[in-house]
Amino acid sequence: MKKISLVSCMILSISISAMAQLPSFTFGIKGGVNYSKLKTKDDLTDENSIAGYQVGVFTRVGGLGLYLQPELYLGSKGSNFIKINTGSSSVAASGKVRFTTLDVPVLIGTKIGPGKLNLRFMTGPVISFVLNEKTTFDSAYQNVTDFDNYKKQNWAYQAGAGVDVGNLTVDLRYEAGLSNISKSSEYNQKQNLFHLSLGLKLL
Repeated sequence: MKKISLVSCMILSISISAMAQLPSFTFGIKGGVNYSKLKTKDDLTDENSIAGYQVGVFTRVGGLGLYLQPELYLGSKGSNFIKINTGSSSVAASGKVRFTTLDVPVLIGTKIGPGKLNLRFMTGPVISFVLNEKTTFDSAYQNVTDFDNYKKQNWAYQAGAGVDVGNLTVDLRYEAGLSNISKSSEYNQKQNLFHLSLGLKLL
């Protein structure tokens, strides 16, 4: 009987260990807010952040404490320009650009704690496709040729942290532009933003 009991315990232990190593799959919806601005090369302009939104879906696949999290969401971002710096002088100049984008991050992360209550850290690239663009620039920008001529896609990377509480998931991330979103190499502009999102796991 003791041998049978010992064998049973070993089988149970192996089964639990194997189950713990099986990859998990999560699918959910998410939404949130962001604060973004376009940083220009050599501080050509002064700019303020503008508020935007994001809404979409995410999946999470992982095991052994690591996970892959692809996402797809619709969002808005851009910048509010308030000044042009030319040499030793500067000129007050109002300008605003807002993009509606389709964003596709592919993040790699790790988590600490069980599935229903854990702390997560993640990083990875994101590609953004511009679906709509709205710009308003005053006459002072007419001397800055092609400043408001933007590309239809750009690359960035995201890094941040999150927490899962039951089926709720909260993320705080920073996104830094990797590619010049301006068609002009002279006026290099890169999109940067912070965003906070709330997600709901459906699976």
